[in-house]
Amino acid sequence: MIDEKPVQNEAGQSAYQPVLGLSDEAGNAAPLDWREWAGKALEGSVYDQPEPTELIELTVIVPVRNEQDCLAACLESLVRQSEDVFELGKNWELIVVDDHSTDRTAEIAASFNGVTVLEAPKLEKGWTGKNNATWAAARRARGRWLLFTDADTIHEPGNLHRALHEAQRHQAGVLSYSPRQIVSGLAQRSLMPLVFCELALAYPQAKVSDPKERIAAANGQFLLVEREAYRRLGGHASVAGNVLEDVELAFMAKKRRVGLRFRYGDDAVSTRMYRTTAAMVEGWTKNLALLFDNTLALSLWRTLDFILLFALPVLAVVLWNAKFAQHSIQWLGAGWVLAILWLRTLVRFYARVMKSNFPFADCVLSPLGLPLFVVLLYRSWFQHKVLKQVSWKGRSYGQ
Repeated sequence: MIDEKPVQNEAGQSAYQPVLGLSDEAGNAAPLDWREWAGKALEGSVYDQPEPTELIELTVIVPVRNEQDCLAACLESLVRQSEDVFELGKNWELIVVDDHSTDRTAEIAASFNGVTVLEAPKLEKGWTGKNNATWAAARRARGRWLLFTDADTIHEPGNLHRALHEAQRHQAGVLSYSPRQIVSGLAQRSLMPLVFCELALAYPQAKVSDPKERIAAANGQFLLVEREAYRRLGGHASVAGNVLEDVELAFMAKKRRVGLRFRYGDDAVSTRMYRTTAAMVEGWTKNLALLFDNTLALSLWRTLDFILLFALPVLAVVLWNAKFAQHSIQWLGAGWVLAILWLRTLVRFYARVMKSNFPFADCVLSPLGLPLFVVLLYRSWFQHKVLKQVSWKGRSYGQ
């Protein structure tokens, strides 16, 4: 168990002491009680939420909307985390908040002993469904730590307890894992390595975890936040209308110096993000333009990759087979030049894709996913920058 000692407030009562001792620059320490630095409490905001009478170690929050195909496996992996020294219902709680599902999601959640099922409040203007549901559960949470995780995740045995210790060991108010991705079908196996290698290059984990670097990232599939850090970030109410709330919270964590740690967490959690190609297209259309600074430029570079990878060997063979009498030697030499250029392009391409942490076989297939990746990059740019609207799980959000 993590050692968190209570302190006495001015009234002599036991008060919760943040495990990180969060503070600003030396000489400008943040007060222990968040109310002192939050200023005037805003009605309905994170700042006017009363503290529970007694805090427990962890609250796990799973927002769900029509997740009947994957929720049971997720909850099974979470419930199995309960043990004598880390008992569900005593040391930690598990909250599933249903965002008005139309399938058997709520029924499945209610079938698990020890799981609290909440219904998300009515979705108000300016909120995304996920943030609205997550915020409703967070306001009920009793944990010193809050773990936000998705219904399509599978958690390794002992993952929760180890994550708590990792966050404390690294003085991180926010700890996020990028899960091992489970994919199936040619479209997913060829596209997903392309996306994740670009993410690995755009958000290097060492720089993300370095407080001196401005770059920030997090993955909402596993987002562990210390209670006081969550208050300082303003909770999910501060990113109410953001469809990429995890990355936005990460940037806020950097700005407000609560400590951010981000890494590839294949030892902790896995996920199957999309179960159909249509869902994958919708999901990456929603996210790509927000994840990368210039999606149009990136789409042009990946188009060039496709042309070089597939056109150069064809052109080289054509030149090798050319029969232009007087200049046959020259054409043969030109074919070898193109072949060498193709090999160089191939090596560079696969060196890049292998950074995705996907299996070798999936990386080999990735050139076949380039056309779809280019289309999704352009589609995401068009919907965000031109239409200023994206869709996700039956809802449309203005950007």
